[in-house]
Amino acid sequence: MDALLRTPLLRALPGAERLLPHLEPLTRGPGEVIVREGACDRDLYLLLEGHARILREGLDAGRLREGDHFGELALAMGQPRAASIVAEGPLSLARLSHERFEQLATEDPALALALLRRLLAGVGTRLTDMTRHVDVLLRERAVPRRTAVEVTVDGQVRQVPTGTTLVELLPERVDDEPVVAGLLDCRPTSLTAGVSSDAALVPVTTATWEGVRIYRQSLGLLLLEAAHRRFPGLGLRLEHSVGYGLHVGVHGSERPFAELAEILNAEMLALVDADRPLLEQWWTVEEAREHFARVGWDDAARLLLTWRQATCRMVAYGEVQALRFGPMVHRTALLTGFCVLPDEDGLLLVHGVIDPVPAPRRSLVLPPDEQETAGACQVAQRVGSVRHEHDRWLRALGVEDVGELGRACIDGDVSQLIRVAEGYQEKRIGRIADAIVARGRELKVVCIAGPSSSGKSTFIQRLRVQLQVEGLRPRGVSLDDYYVDRAALPRGPDGEMDLEAFEALRGDLLQEHLLRLLAGEEVTLARFDFATGRSHPQGGPTFALGEQDLLMLEGIHGLNPRLLEQLPGSRIFRVFVSPLAQLPFDRLTHMHASDLRLLRRIVRDRHGRNTDAASTIMRWPSVRLGERRHIFPYQHHAHEVFDSSLVYELCVLKVFAERYLLEVPTSHPAYATAFRLLGLLDRFVTIYPDHVPPTSILREFIGGSGFEY
Repeated sequence: MDALLRTPLLRALPGAERLLPHLEPLTRGPGEVIVREGACDRDLYLLLEGHARILREGLDAGRLREGDHFGELALAMGQPRAASIVAEGPLSLARLSHERFEQLATEDPALALALLRRLLAGVGTRLTDMTRHVDVLLRERAVPRRTAVEVTVDGQVRQVPTGTTLVELLPERVDDEPVVAGLLDCRPTSLTAGVSSDAALVPVTTATWEGVRIYRQSLGLLLLEAAHRRFPGLGLRLEHSVGYGLHVGVHGSERPFAELAEILNAEMLALVDADRPLLEQWWTVEEAREHFARVGWDDAARLLLTWRQATCRMVAYGEVQALRFGPMVHRTALLTGFCVLPDEDGLLLVHGVIDPVPAPRRSLVLPPDEQETAGACQVAQRVGSVRHEHDRWLRALGVEDVGELGRACIDGDVSQLIRVAEGYQEKRIGRIADAIVARGRELKVVCIAGPSSSGKSTFIQRLRVQLQVEGLRPRGVSLDDYYVDRAALPRGPDGEMDLEAFEALRGDLLQEHLLRLLAGEEVTLARFDFATGRSHPQGGPTFALGEQDLLMLEGIHGLNPRLLEQLPGSRIFRVFVSPLAQLPFDRLTHMHASDLRLLRRIVRDRHGRNTDAASTIMRWPSVRLGERRHIFPYQHHAHEVFDSSLVYELCVLKVFAERYLLEVPTSHPAYATAFRLLGLLDRFVTIYPDHVPPTSILREFIGGSGFEY
């Protein structure tokens, strides 16, 4: 009672004690939303104990303390809530509902009028302060240099007012695919952005891999917003890819994952129905760091310690703010074709083809080639154990995110970090060698496969050494020597020769040779003459398998069971090689493994093969398509999985990749990807390769390897 009368609102209100019977006491816990932005309730609240945050359009708009009140415009005029009010800790409040205020106006009109006057006087004071602040901001901002600009869209030049947004200039769909961003002079740009100079504009849809990146990132932000709305204290983190989905780590929930997935899926659909707009704002680095530290996003706060700009861009679909690493879908209604599923140790956010028909959007439509997802889910447990082991030693090093890596590069012993990372990989290779030896003498064929730039060549060389330490004698067999004649090669959809098709190999001849070797015969292997395009079935080396000999078979189809279907399974050991674990930037964003492989390939091809970055980027979609068809669907057949990523490697790749990416002309179609990769690399602290050992997988890409390939 006394606390109410001491509040600034009631302290000078004549007859305030007569208002007390009309006030309802309330309590709220940490993270609970007291009022939500846009709601139409008409209640007034007085804050008696505790603190609360004001969030306007998802942005931090201030703080409420003991004695403050809010909701005066809602009470007096029926205005929708202009902001959300969220409890920072335990709160004690008093509420004057609109119904009780109407009752007060009937029973005690003089007191009701005095209360209204005090409420409106406070509003007037705040409007005066706001006008002064806006005037200061306007004096600090430059006005547009031109009132109109020319924008070229689909070959047509249009003159539009300066500041016209991309969403006003581009169609909603192209070939039944939603437009999720635009290329403004080849730079990926959100549709909410305005045009300020003459430019060419091209739509980005989900038919492109850059569009899929934007769509998937936006889905992740939508999931975090849904989780915040239903479970404010729940800790979610978007993690590694699993086929056509993302693994989601869950912290702070005792609910079964199946129940949690169902609730979050429903809340995401509600946000889609609400068609929430994307909010993009510039924040100073200091205020962003303070915000992330307050909400528990410590990884994002650490990342900003090495941020080289004075400001950063933030994005939100509501109250959850995240760092912007690229364009995002401009409204939630476009985020369809998703599903949240339970997983063994968290959740899966699965994304599929976006159905152009609005009605069935609540069901996920997976791509026709869903073998990758099926295979990835089957191997997920084994891959997950590799990642968990990787995460354990990273925790021991104190390097669990990009911000901590940057701190280690600046303050710590970089050479020690490199030695530990390389030592961890050598230990893993040794364990794989032990697993091969443990299978006994009956095992004679080791198949090794992995996607492009996964480090297979160096892995094979290091595995050879480990096997030789065990007394075995590895012998290499290249699948490339078993190509059919060039004239007989199958053709792809584009009419070009498809060297990656399974039918491009003489599988029958390979199996015949291997069966004879396993039977103890001396065999002359095949050889393919790339100069003439001819296959020579008896043109290779001749040998017989000794007791300590082991065949090592490397090639794109190494995990496909059809390759060696005539050989007994007990005689075969398969290894899947790929970079798996990538450090997160924050809870929403991490470096995708395929982006790491692309950077490796850009550096290797430009550094050692004189192929520029633009050409490598333009070939990458076809490379990825081949991987999806011929490698990922069969990864669950692997007996062992080797994570070829190195925690420090992006810091070293940056030394070379930054220059090679800057060589891509701004008018080139590859520039959009180059621009995005440059933005990601900018978040890593540079390490020069002086301490990288010659046996490192990284040397396969930057040069200086101690192995001959």
